[in-house]
Amino acid sequence: MGPRILVLNGPNLNMLGVRQPEVYGDNSYADVVDVCAAAAAARGASVEVRQTNDEAELLGWIHDVARTRNFSAIVINPAAWTHTSVAIADALVIPEIPIIEVHISNVHARESFRHHSYVSPIAAAVIAGCGLAGYRYGVDRAVDLSGA
Repeated sequence: MGPRILVLNGPNLNMLGVRQPEVYGDNSYADVVDVCAAAAAARGASVEVRQTNDEAELLGWIHDVARTRNFSAIVINPAAWTHTSVAIADALVIPEIPIIEVHISNVHARESFRHHSYVSPIAAAVIAGCGLAGYRYGVDRAVDLSGA
């Protein structure tokens, strides 16, 4: 069996296709899951995709990976927590596996508060502005970095 990639999504991503389609496009969260699954399958990997609007739940998932070490890499779209959560950044170093940061929109072309990321300094790669293809690129890069 190939690498196992965990894809984590933060707040409001469950509202894709409804929330600001001019920024995030018309695709749904189910489309994110499908893109990630197809990208992993194409590389002989498996993927588990999760979304939460609860920061504590996201931290718990990261801590679980740290304890079990059954994933090869994490692809994460922290959404708004990108710009606010030191706790998530701190948690992401615990598993000691590659972290790939993904954003659907180009956060650097948006409001100035979105230009800073607490996750980027610990990420092996940052992908922004590619729409849902960013998830495909993120999973692909995660597989590359997993040593498979």
